This record gives sequence, structure tokens and C-alpha cells, in this order.
Amino acid sequence: MMAKLKKIDGPQKAAIFLMAMGDEFSKAIFKGLADQEIRLLGKRMAALEDVTISVDTVQTIMDEFHQLSSEVSGVTGKGIDYLRGALVSAIGQDKAKPILDSISQAMDTAAFSSLRGIDSSLLVEYLKGEHPQTIALVLAHLDHLKVAQIIKEMPEKLQSEIIFRIANLGMVPSGIIEDVDDVLKQEIEAMGSVESKKLGGIETVAEIMNQLDHNTENMIFASLEEMDADLAESIRQKMFVFEDLINIDNRGIQTILKEITNEDLSLALKTASEGLKGQILKNMSSRASEMLLEDMEAMGPVKLSDVESAQQNIVRVARKLEAAGKIVIGGKGGEDVLI
Repeated sequence: MMAKLKKIDGPQKAAIFLMAMGDEFSKAIFKGLADQEIRLLGKRMAALEDVTISVDTVQTIMDEFHQLSSEVSGVTGKGIDYLRGALVSAIGQDKAKPILDSISQAMDTAAFSSLRGIDSSLLVEYLKGEHPQTIALVLAHLDHLKVAQIIKEMPEKLQSEIIFRIANLGMVPSGIIEDVDDVLKQEIEAMGSVESKKLGGIETVAEIMNQLDHNTENMIFASLEEMDADLAESIRQKMFVFEDLINIDNRGIQTILKEITNEDLSLALKTASEGLKGQILKNMSSRASEMLLEDMEAMGPVKLSDVESAQQNIVRVARKLEAAGKIVIGGKGGEDVLI
């Protein structure tokens, strides 16, 4: 059931006015606003997601803006989807994304969202005494990179257990989430509850594992294989590792090369297969490939940990470009088909 709008402030009136006037009018207005003004207005528009606004309210607002009330009717809140479409059309995807992200973060009332700004080491200290199932429930709500950092600092005996439980969370009743959240509120920060939703799963674990160093990853997989060999293999199949770059087309490789440093590339290729090296070199100019090979030869022995770190940096760039729709990652775990 939609809520009724109670007290209306100035930015809220502006949001209702724009939504009543339609997309084209809103686009023109957004083009003339500063980023700070768009964020403020956007928060109010997003807050109208589940709000019904009466005809009388709209008419009053239209009168205040000296517009003809006969041209509009009641407005049902369109919320963040309406804002996203209008904002992207007005100022473009690249400029709209940070504004939309900022608005979404401000509107976020999901359980445990306040934990996202807390240092990983502090969360480890608080969570490591909890039951592995509780830890899994909390971590499933957090960013994959933050979860990987937390798991790395957890006692080794807990690491694989937590991964196993995240992978098997599935549908979690809202009551359980609320109960756990209520306990955390007393120690960290007050939070609202969320409805039941699907948490964890193979894809979530694969994203977490992609962020771990090889030693931690190998240790966890060794334990997981003893617990559930099929689960361990399913996670592996969903992971994207440095060597999987060989499955990216030439245009994708060229896009990645523009976003990474020569230092990372030189280090990363130290342990790469000849096939992957060839794939990289053929997508560089003759001069650039010659310089890269010279740098690798002059580099001499390097720490394996440095090589792995450079490879992870490049993998993160590849995943970021994939998320932005600029490249397609095929092969291991990939289901994309180009036609």
C-alpha cells in the first residue's frame, strides 16, 4: 500500500512539479541545474517511490509555480526509476552515475548498510566471536571487496566455513535479518529492517574469492573441497582470473590496456601463459610491445606476491569495464554470446 505524503518542503514541491510536467520539461530543467541542486532534487524524487500525491496537492503546487492546474492530474510517485531516465537523458550516463549513486546511498535503508563505512579490522573484531551463520548473513549485505578483506583477517578455521555458509544462504526470512540487525544496532549503529531477499549464492562467493590473495584462496578451496567438492567446483567456474583475459576479444583487450599502468602489465605478464602474452602484445603497437618486452627483461626476478597483486589490479579493471558495458568477458563462467 502506498503511503500518503504529509509535510512538503520546497525541494519536494519542485520534485512533484517536475514529475507532473513530464520528461521533456524535466530534462530541460536538469540541464540548467548544478550537481548539488540535482542531488537535492533527486533525493526528493527518489523518496516519492511509494508515495501517492493527491490531485489537490498537485494543483496547489502548480498554482505556486504559476502553471495551469487544468493541464495535470494526480501523480503517483515514480521515484528513482523516473529520476534515472530523466537525469541520464539530460546530462549523460557518466555525469549522472555519481549523482545517482550518491542519492541511492543516501536513500539506502537496507539492513547492515551502516557497516559499509566501518573499517574492516573493526568489523573482524566484532564479528569473529559470532556464529559462522550470523557472520555469513551480515557479510552477504556488504561490498565484495570489503567482505574479502574481512575474511582474510578472520581466523583460518572460520574462513572456509563462512564462505560455505554464504554460498548456501538462499532466501532469508526478514524476521531473522531484523533480529540480527537489532543486536548489531546496540553496538554499532541504528538500522532499519529489510524484507526477505535472496542473499549470498555462488556468484557472490566468486566475486569475494576474486578479491582474495592466492594463499587465502587456495586454503579456502582446499577446505571447501572436503566439505562439498561440487560447490567448490561451481565457485571456481564462476570466478574470473587473470588468465581468463585470453577469452576477451581484441577490442576489449585494447580497452583494458588504456586503463592499466605499464608497471602492472609488466609484472602481471611475468607468469602469464604464452597464449595470453601473445594476445596482449598483438593488441599493442610495435613500439609499445617492444618496450614492454624490454621492461620485462630488464626487471629481473620479482616477488610472486607483487605479480599476483598486479594481476588482481588488472582483473579489477576488467570487471569494472565489464560492469560499465565497455567489454564482454567470456570463457570461465561467462554466458555472454555476441551475435
